[in-house]
Amino acid sequence: MYTFSSKLKIFSIVLIILGAIGVGIGFSTSHKSFEEVETLLAEESHHGGGHGEVDAHHAPAHDTHAEEASHGHDEHAEAGAHGEVDEHAKHIEHVQHQIANRPWSALYVAAFFFMMIALGCLAFYAIQIASQAGWSPVLFRVMEAITAYLLPGAVIVLIVAAASHYIGHNNIFIWMDPDVVVHDKLIQGKSGWLNVPGFLIRGIIFIAGWSLYRHFARKFSIAQDNAEDKSNFKKSFRIAAGFLVFFIYTESMMSWDWIMSVDPHWFSTLFGWYVFASMFVSGITAIALVTLYLKSRGYLEFVNANHLHDVAKFMFAISIFWTYLWFSQFMLIWYSNIPEEVTYFISRFNDYQLPFLGMVVLNFVFPILMLMNADYKRMPWFVVMTGIVILFGHYIDIFNMIMPATVGDRWSIGIPEIGAILLFAGLFIYVVFTALTKAPLLAKGYPLIKESEEFHY
Repeated sequence: MYTFSSKLKIFSIVLIILGAIGVGIGFSTSHKSFEEVETLLAEESHHGGGHGEVDAHHAPAHDTHAEEASHGHDEHAEAGAHGEVDEHAKHIEHVQHQIANRPWSALYVAAFFFMMIALGCLAFYAIQIASQAGWSPVLFRVMEAITAYLLPGAVIVLIVAAASHYIGHNNIFIWMDPDVVVHDKLIQGKSGWLNVPGFLIRGIIFIAGWSLYRHFARKFSIAQDNAEDKSNFKKSFRIAAGFLVFFIYTESMMSWDWIMSVDPHWFSTLFGWYVFASMFVSGITAIALVTLYLKSRGYLEFVNANHLHDVAKFMFAISIFWTYLWFSQFMLIWYSNIPEEVTYFISRFNDYQLPFLGMVVLNFVFPILMLMNADYKRMPWFVVMTGIVILFGHYIDIFNMIMPATVGDRWSIGIPEIGAILLFAGLFIYVVFTALTKAPLLAKGYPLIKESEEFHY
């Protein structure tokens, strides 16, 4: 049995506390008055910052109206001046809203990221059982522990999404704002799907289905340890096959609801697969990191270099799969150049060029170079280094999906973002390593466990 060390437990609690403080600071500093935002924009414009460029464009307009007034066009100049004032005020209010959105978005990105690690791991676990894989059963208890975070993690994501509407005045999803919908025919056309009751009901169904599968899969797995027959194994197989069908549909719908709808005017038919690839490789990477940590503490003596090699192969392969989907989505939209579609990437190229292109290096180039060699896949420190980079890259991926629609060019990696990461990292560690203490680390009753223990090339 694994014992949750006091040092690791304290470490996770410290992360939660520091993260909560960071998130609190983010929320407390996000409410700017009209005058504060106006001063901020003026300073950015004065220093040549990109954020102030829009404001700088107002000056020539004022000069033009003054010139018209000097030629006797007083009425037109006055109307123009009022229009400029209104436009200026709207711009400041827009920036004010973007700044207020930042802590909500930072919290949502981190919450979704750690939840998707657990969900990706659950899908990988179900695939191993449904395919009756012989190499992976020695890792089942690690997978089950990681998936323990799914229920609290997914509930938190749904709560943050709902709170951003009921408390935060629609800080993440603009389609939840009736004032926006009433003036937007395109969103009105999607209101049959994009409505708050439907969003919450679907979210509850998703979470209930995923959690029920995890509950029964774990129950049958532990029961099989001391069973004299294979009845629990057969039950695990059947529900894994059923869950994978449920997962295929609900994962796609979840990605539409929880991520793609932050840009309600845009859509991509590849989006569900794209999000799946990100969560799948993140879940597999988490399996590798937790396994190697336990090995370093003297546990999992039955896990050998061959198991590590196979996990690293999946990290390598799914990183390529993610890149294929990223390129397919980007290239097809770029090539067709349809305004309704290409606007998604224009905003990311204009304001998020470093994280948008940087994540391709983190999620594709780095894993390819690090894990292409078979020998490197068997080196624990090499896999750990690559895994940390992959997880960071996929956090940036989720960051790029959410932030442009919610905070525009007001993004950065600061206290709100780091605080949210620390908060959910601490919670994730606490839940996962607590779950590891609840059952033996070897699923000894699983029919293929001997094959897995003796796995070699």
